[in-house]
Amino acid sequence: MGGIHRRPTPGAEAAVTIEKRTTVHAFRDDSLGEHDAVGLAEAVRRGEVSPAEVARDAAARLGAVAELHAVQVPLDPPALGGGAGGAFAGVPTLVKDNTDYAGLPTGHGSAAFTPRTARRHAPFVRQLLSTGVTVLGKTRLPEFGFSPTTEYESAEPARNPWHTGHSAGGSSGGAAALVAAGAVPLAHANDGGGSIRIPAACCGLVGLKPTRGRMVPNDQSRHLPVDLVVDGVVTRTVRDSAAFLAAAERHHRNPKLPPVGLVEGPSDRRLRIGYLLDSPNGVRCDDDTRAAVTDTVATLRGLGHTVEPVTIDIDPRFTEDFLTYWGMLSFLLGATGRTFGADFDRHRMDGLSRGLREAYVKRWRGTPGVVRRLRRTKLAYAAALRGLDLVLTPVLARTTPPLGHLAPDVPYPVLVERILEYVAYTPVDNVVGTPSLSLPSSRTTAEGLPVGVLLSGRPGSERTLLETAFALEAERPFRRIQDA
Repeated sequence: MGGIHRRPTPGAEAAVTIEKRTTVHAFRDDSLGEHDAVGLAEAVRRGEVSPAEVARDAAARLGAVAELHAVQVPLDPPALGGGAGGAFAGVPTLVKDNTDYAGLPTGHGSAAFTPRTARRHAPFVRQLLSTGVTVLGKTRLPEFGFSPTTEYESAEPARNPWHTGHSAGGSSGGAAALVAAGAVPLAHANDGGGSIRIPAACCGLVGLKPTRGRMVPNDQSRHLPVDLVVDGVVTRTVRDSAAFLAAAERHHRNPKLPPVGLVEGPSDRRLRIGYLLDSPNGVRCDDDTRAAVTDTVATLRGLGHTVEPVTIDIDPRFTEDFLTYWGMLSFLLGATGRTFGADFDRHRMDGLSRGLREAYVKRWRGTPGVVRRLRRTKLAYAAALRGLDLVLTPVLARTTPPLGHLAPDVPYPVLVERILEYVAYTPVDNVVGTPSLSLPSSRTTAEGLPVGVLLSGRPGSERTLLETAFALEAERPFRRIQDA
């Protein structure tokens, strides 16, 4: 397979050579077959396949798609007996490498330190394991999850299985690549600005970012002035996302939020849905993305819902404020990095992390105002949703780029401009704390790459999101990579 060649020149755009299309998947006639997670768990419960057999075959599938470079730390498949409990008993998965799994190192996608072995599971890992899954390793992410693509300065990128010359998204790019390729039916992801929904859109998956507080609190963000990060999974079917949320809720249910329970299909309720094509900060989406949203509008109307344009009047400083807040996170990581490892060297952080940090140093005095304005975003968002059940938008303003376009060795001024033109919709839900779901919609005209649409709702409205997603999936079944 050919490579991506980047020759960045200081102050200029990096040249990107796009390799020819290669589609990679691991679907085969083994114990996993073409099952989603719910179907595989049912096969295990019926005794048609054993957990040990499934783990072994999933490990073989991971090896078969090694060229995607999506696995950070592999685990040998365990010798499992029967009797394991949980809705997903026997279902193989992986944990994202910014989350502690006891006995494995946590590297955060960074070359700035030598990862240390975690002594205990992170709280979300305990919630994940409560569903019965079998963990087979850890997935790759860009450094500290800052980038919307899983690429590095001096290592192979995670590749999109639909077209290995393109991005798998970020920051949960390794997870999305493996699920889309059929190596495992679902994988851990987390989202602080779009990191569940972006790779789901890039790889043709379902990606639900739950309401803030729906899952156990994220270790890395819960003490920050604006808690952006929530954990979840990426899946190939709506029913897997719904079943995972119900199973996770049995481990931890936030009494401040309405329970979701198990959502098993569409609702008969007719909704009022607002739709937005261009982003609240004025970025115009490209033609393929625009078509994906307008086609979804037509489908929703055909299902009997009222769908009308909506305006979201957030503070015009929102984009700059979010970027400043992101820079503050990079600055704090650089200042406290020795908590990751004694050899941590902030100068070895990648170009995006360094650029964010250096930009923040120039404007740190404005931090109180940034935090204050970000917190007020929920008022404008609530006003926009008044009288509506959901809002439909693109996930991203641009379709999935070739590898190299958003790589961390692109000069920072060029890179940050590209990122802001790409990630123009998802951060609002992180700041406000509202649930949001990326759903496969269509394919790009030129390359046949997945294009996703985004459904967002009020805090606690996951049931409505999932019911609507079930209806869209039934009306317009998602294309399978093995048929590409």
